[in-house]
Amino acid sequence: MTAQAQARAEIDVDVVVVGAGFSGLYLLHRLRGQGMSCAVFERGDGVGGTWYWNRYPGARCDVESPYYSYSFSPELEQEWEWTERYPAQPEILRYLNHVADRFDLRRDIELDTEVVSAAYDEARHRWDVIVRSTADGTQRSVRAKYCVMATGCLSAGRVPDFEGLDAFAGEVYHTGSWPHEGVDFTGKRVAVIGTGSSGIQSIPVIAGQAEHLTVFQRTPNFSVPARNQPLDPEEWRRIKADYPRLRELARRTPTGLPFPPSTASALETAPEEQRQVLEEHWTLGGFRLGQCFSDLAVSREANDVVAQYIRERIDEIVEDPAVAELLKPYDHPVGTKRICVDTDYYATFNRDNVTLVDVRSAPIARLTEAGLSTTAADYAFDAIVFATGFDAMTGALLKMQITGTGGTTLAEKWSAGPRTYLGVATAGFPNLFMVTGPGSPSVLSNMVTSIEQHVDWITDHIRYLEERGHSCSEASPEAEDAWVQHVNDAADTTLFPQANSWYLGANVPGKPRVFMPYVGGVGAYRDKCDEVAARQYEGFSVA
Repeated sequence: MTAQAQARAEIDVDVVVVGAGFSGLYLLHRLRGQGMSCAVFERGDGVGGTWYWNRYPGARCDVESPYYSYSFSPELEQEWEWTERYPAQPEILRYLNHVADRFDLRRDIELDTEVVSAAYDEARHRWDVIVRSTADGTQRSVRAKYCVMATGCLSAGRVPDFEGLDAFAGEVYHTGSWPHEGVDFTGKRVAVIGTGSSGIQSIPVIAGQAEHLTVFQRTPNFSVPARNQPLDPEEWRRIKADYPRLRELARRTPTGLPFPPSTASALETAPEEQRQVLEEHWTLGGFRLGQCFSDLAVSREANDVVAQYIRERIDEIVEDPAVAELLKPYDHPVGTKRICVDTDYYATFNRDNVTLVDVRSAPIARLTEAGLSTTAADYAFDAIVFATGFDAMTGALLKMQITGTGGTTLAEKWSAGPRTYLGVATAGFPNLFMVTGPGSPSVLSNMVTSIEQHVDWITDHIRYLEERGHSCSEASPEAEDAWVQHVNDAADTTLFPQANSWYLGANVPGKPRVFMPYVGGVGAYRDKCDEVAARQYEGFSVA
């Protein structure tokens, strides 16, 4: 080894952070401010996390740009200029790179480096972390008192285990790991498999390039128009001037957005007034439609009012009645899967070069050299795009070999489903923390609001431990059991369990069916976390 390589091989820090997206960057900034040494490891060759990998055509955030941003720095809030109502992937990535540069974060981030394993040394109260270079495969050990997983909820892409996956002779892509140089589909016959969020965003763009696009849909999703447009300069000035109030409001709402939920019940609203409310929210665009009545998440009758309205709008947009019918969701209530936000998605199926194939009635049987075969027909393509989503919330964590006390791995601990306390810690794994883990409201909220709250809470807890000279902190099994029960009880009061969604792990064969997010909302969750901290971190065993 060179002297430099030897020095890097013997790294010993206070905190190892895994991931350099929104969570990892803010963690590094906060921990540095507490005087702690950190090493951040990122598998990609750039910062950005989700927004580094997801570069598929049409990739855009479903949260409005002024609120999909950090609030920890008033100076950053004022100096950054968003250009669109809903930020596209390149703009978000530019923002995160700006943050990395502005706060001098890169010197503690190692790119092209993946975490292979992390094992807790009970005698020394340290984590032994094995990292590997993605460039040459070399491995080395890193020691740290704390290990914080900033791996993201939607970072482990998955492709269904179709027969003949290696048989296809054409181009194959997954929306979650798109080539950075982009892809030109001009003149090509393209298949898109999947109509979740990434499919719904990419299909209109790909259709505009391809000679012909065939969309393979198993489950239609509810989608609402984004109404994206350049950000109005006057509105942007008002938001900047009002940021302190808007941020505090966002921290207390269920969604983490500064839009208080409606207090009006759909069931107590006259039909003509219902229609007026729905029209107003459809015109506003984005998630607003999912907040138009107070009882959408708990009453199927109320939910059906909104569901039927969206189906009627699909009928108005899609010219072929048979295609329109295939695009209408009937198997889950609105909002029990994250509502998709689109630009011209339904209208795309009016194009002559777009075909919709229902794979619920005729499933995909196999990939072939020329394309793919369903149980009803054979199809030939030049390129196949898998918009088949992620092993959500647990996938990235379980890809690593994480070993806690007594030699128990996280995969063994979670074999029947993830178990956490507050979504930030799990019993048997001292000094291991997760940002937006299972049992938190993360994926049901504005992720940046949830990320900042998690990072603040985790770093405050670490400061508490350090100031008192404690060696470790571990969630107690009793506190974990109570939180898991609370998460389940909260979900059971809603319509969420009625959907076979990735919230339940239903998109991954063999994954335990456990409802993973906390449906109580960002504000209620924050109150609970604050209460735990105020009670000297009640539910944690501190040594």
